[in-house]
Amino acid sequence: MPHFVAAGNVLNIATQASILMMIAMPMTLIILSEGLDLSAGALLSLCSVCFALALGAGLGLGIALALSVFVGLSFGALNGVLISKLRLPPFVVTLGTFGIAQGTALVLTDGNVVSVGSTSISQVYAWSLLGVPFPVLAALIIYGLTHLLLYHTRFGTYVFAIGGNRDSLVLAGIRAHLYHIGVYAFCGLIVGFAALLLTGRMNSAHPTSAIGIEFDAIAAVVLGGTSFEKGDGWLFGTVLGVITISVLRNALNLFGIESSLQVVSVGVLVLVIILIDSARKSRMGKNV
Repeated sequence: MPHFVAAGNVLNIATQASILMMIAMPMTLIILSEGLDLSAGALLSLCSVCFALALGAGLGLGIALALSVFVGLSFGALNGVLISKLRLPPFVVTLGTFGIAQGTALVLTDGNVVSVGSTSISQVYAWSLLGVPFPVLAALIIYGLTHLLLYHTRFGTYVFAIGGNRDSLVLAGIRAHLYHIGVYAFCGLIVGFAALLLTGRMNSAHPTSAIGIEFDAIAAVVLGGTSFEKGDGWLFGTVLGVITISVLRNALNLFGIESSLQVVSVGVLVLVIILIDSARKSRMGKNV
């Protein structure tokens, strides 16, 4: 226990949680709009591969990051168009783009690790401000940006409305599909930027390195109290969900629990929270 609460371990938890935090922020907006994104992990892997290949080709950090963000934004916008404009189920669409992203990453790398071939990314990842590591700072900036969008702009108001009553937006003359596409595009953009942290952490890229992080992000959103129905939820709750999952995984690591059982533990935790929330809503419905 002394090792768990040590300052170094707390900082390590925050650093390890930074990528999950960045993915969970836009995932909250997607779930608030009654959507789902199963492609985020595969897309993050693809963006990381593109980032590493660009750096390896000597294109520079700025161009590599721009390429990563472009790839993420393109996939996010594609998800949004198929889901909002063509009214296809989010589960089916994002499962399809999951396969496209993963397959593309495997083709680009032949299934091998891609070495960065540059020290610039590791230097950026290791940079800190007043003792706060760059990954933590980046996650805090993304939280602040998402909070601003959700609670202080028209975009955020429409996100809640899309999940709560999309038809009312349409009847009011609002082009709801554009804002809905924007939700998924925002997720892709953040995923593209998160590739900077993922590549910097490993100083390399692998086509399957981030597979599964989308499920942790969804779990964090659900643990934070955001519902899949009626645009009900709050962003800071997702932060608490990310912290819960990250602390749980860190504690299990310290106790020497194998990774497969850690996944089981997160799944059980999510089911328990859903059951509790369902029972609470049922009691509230009976009291009305």
